[in-house]
Amino acid sequence: MAMRRLAIIGNGMGTCRLLEELVDRAAHMSYEITVYGEEAGGAYNRILLGRVLGGDAPETIVTRTPAWYERHGIRLIDGTRVARLDTAHRMIETIDGQRRRYDIAVLATGSEPVVPPLEGLHDDTGALKRGAFAYRTAVDCLRIRAHARPGESAVVVGGGLLGLEAAKVLADRGLRVTIVHLAATLMEAQLDAVGGTMLRRQIEGAGIRVRAGRAVTAVRGATRVTAVVLDDGTTVPADVVVLACGVRPRVEVARASGLSVGRAVTVNDLLATDVPGVYAFGECAEHRGQTYGTVAPVWEQATVLAGVLSGAHPVARYPGSKVYTRLKVAGVDVASMGRLEPEHESDDVLQVVEERRSAYRKLIVRDGQLIGAMLVGNAGAAAGLLQMFDGDIPMPRDPLEALCGMRETGAAGAGIVCHCHKVSNEAVCGAIAAGAGSVEAIGAVTRAGTGCGSCRTDLQRLLQAMPQPAPILEAVS
Repeated sequence: MAMRRLAIIGNGMGTCRLLEELVDRAAHMSYEITVYGEEAGGAYNRILLGRVLGGDAPETIVTRTPAWYERHGIRLIDGTRVARLDTAHRMIETIDGQRRRYDIAVLATGSEPVVPPLEGLHDDTGALKRGAFAYRTAVDCLRIRAHARPGESAVVVGGGLLGLEAAKVLADRGLRVTIVHLAATLMEAQLDAVGGTMLRRQIEGAGIRVRAGRAVTAVRGATRVTAVVLDDGTTVPADVVVLACGVRPRVEVARASGLSVGRAVTVNDLLATDVPGVYAFGECAEHRGQTYGTVAPVWEQATVLAGVLSGAHPVARYPGSKVYTRLKVAGVDVASMGRLEPEHESDDVLQVVEERRSAYRKLIVRDGQLIGAMLVGNAGAAAGLLQMFDGDIPMPRDPLEALCGMRETGAAGAGIVCHCHKVSNEAVCGAIAAGAGSVEAIGAVTRAGTGCGSCRTDLQRLLQAMPQPAPILEAVS
């Protein structure tokens, strides 16, 4: 029987995970899989772009090389942009006019950076003026690196995760950095006003200037960027302007193909669109009115979709995801999960503010269950709180015990270490006992630490806590 043709449009982190799940289920033996990627080369970890901006080679964040695709019989067509799906004839149409057949198509087009319509941002050709950059791809990072020089001034537009990361890296490279953020609170999607204030204090303590509650209205400079103008009339010198002011789902292929699109591509619990044979997942998909911008939900979707497409779990359904973030933001430990504010009068709120340390911890508890938490600058309890939140584990009678218990991961501990990949303490300890002698080797065996990277400190702690056998396992690309 002829193999069915599976086309995946997009080659980001979500596609990488979907391919791994399909290979684990031997689906590459029953499908001819073709991946279309706009960027050259294999998939890479976009969360680690800061390393490239900081000076590492792009290859250091690649998760799957072209050789991996070839080894598993997967055709990678990189450097190619898909224009639309001809769903009536099940054909892929690329921007250069090529047409290829498919039986099943998966849209994994991700998101794109928001480029605000600022006066003077573009040159006469319509391109970003010299010195102005989007911050979304490895190529963007290389361009910023090539342009920025120590001692120069940089303005980062946006005080979310990406903007704060870019600001810290540029400051570490010796630039004078100002963050301009439209909202009054940094990381307002993850933090409340107090949390944002504490984060701002720590960032400013590192020598980065923050202008929150302000907007950039214009870019100055005839042929290259020299300054930006804020909405209060202030002019801020800038040799470099980095645009990190949000992303939006990429839906142009879906729209051109006649698929139903709301904020993103509309999908059901099977992650199927309204057109037979076409699925979508990741940042470009809208499920039950919700879109997700963190890796854990995307990988949960990939697992469900792989089960459905491979036939290994045809009754798999995606119910939605709990949202949490645990990262080191501009050098500051930050964790956020669930709700930012109480919703019912009966919700209990516990807040601990450490003024001198500029640290903040907050819990929101409903009927004995943790429904929201945030930690800034003192995130030692994050691992334990994540286990309670993600696993619906009842809170202690005194919630302060969970907040201050510092439930750090230990060799004998239970629960999940890597929440991105749902890797347990037991699995990590088993890998170490079998000879995984480094964080990278643990990741090669279990996937732990290869997502957002926030659990790498816990993995290192486990390594130090356990007896080390002679290493026999090596990290693989």
